[in-house]
Amino acid sequence: MLDRMISRREVLIGAGAAAISPWKFWRQTEAAKSVGWAILGLGSYATNQIMPAFASCKHSKLVALISGHPEKLTRFGDKYGIAAASRYAYDTMDEIRHNAEIDVVYVITPPATHPNFVIRVANLGKHVCSEKPMAPTVAECQSMIDACRKAGRLLQIGYRCHYENHNLAAVKAVRSGELGKIQSFKSDHGFNMPDGLWRTQKALAGGGSMMDIGIYSLNALRYLTGEEPTSVSAKITNPPNDHRFIDVEDTVDFSLNFPSGAVGQGTSGYSWVIGKNRYEVVGDKGILHAEPATPYDGHRFTIDGKEMLVEANNQFAAQLDHMSEHVRTGKPVLTPGEEGLRDIRIIQAIYESAKTGQPVSLRA
Repeated sequence: MLDRMISRREVLIGAGAAAISPWKFWRQTEAAKSVGWAILGLGSYATNQIMPAFASCKHSKLVALISGHPEKLTRFGDKYGIAAASRYAYDTMDEIRHNAEIDVVYVITPPATHPNFVIRVANLGKHVCSEKPMAPTVAECQSMIDACRKAGRLLQIGYRCHYENHNLAAVKAVRSGELGKIQSFKSDHGFNMPDGLWRTQKALAGGGSMMDIGIYSLNALRYLTGEEPTSVSAKITNPPNDHRFIDVEDTVDFSLNFPSGAVGQGTSGYSWVIGKNRYEVVGDKGILHAEPATPYDGHRFTIDGKEMLVEANNQFAAQLDHMSEHVRTGKPVLTPGEEGLRDIRIIQAIYESAKTGQPVSLRA
């Protein structure tokens, strides 16, 4: 549907009415056309959160699926009305270069597989959205950025909270000075990880709780202040005789020092029987408390105990539509590859600090 309905005066010829020019009609039609998305990786996050969100999108349309599981391609292809020709296996996905309906590919696979898929998709001429964490290493993040830049394609990282209204309201409250000078702030994210998942395999996950759920604690401390930390200190604790943590870490406690003098405290964990999803900012004029802070829904944010009045939105649809609008304009996205790289650089410094027992500088 056109963003602005063409009036009768524009389409009728004669009787003094002005006919719409072919160029104007083309521009309006192009502006109204939905941007086509392919989903690469049909795990639970893709199928339970991202794919249903297209129904709430204004500028984005699901047009193709890519998966290593034929059964999933059939099941979800049928469910979403995806043409058989637009269902691709990993070994046949190079054919997407010939599918003009596909503008963006969303990579939703284990983190260690992101670099190969993102670079491959960019070289096929498609824009890319990659789920977070972006990649296991800074070098791999940079290779993804470089490949998309060389191909002239946009790269978005799936930081959904940057598009969620409660978190945006919290950012405004902190950065506007509503809470006054920050005296302390902290963020805690963790849960009890079920046994046998790929998240406990470093070769796929790139790390443990810090890479997976801890990135929410880390990213929140960064986006609330708008500052980048100058140094980090960290400690990792693994429970004895728990085979989930042979390859990856469990609980991480870390501190970030910011240029303003503020110190952010963060935690993550994979063995927490009682899960945590929260952050708190204490200022000399007020206290912001968010719990849950970064869930899929059901956010609750308060300032000095009074609930913040925020109109909830579909953060997944907002993220998809943001990318689609920027595909149209070519402008940089809100959460580009550089945002993902910054988090991975800090996470690697957290691992180094925990290993050496010493603070690690993050100054360039």
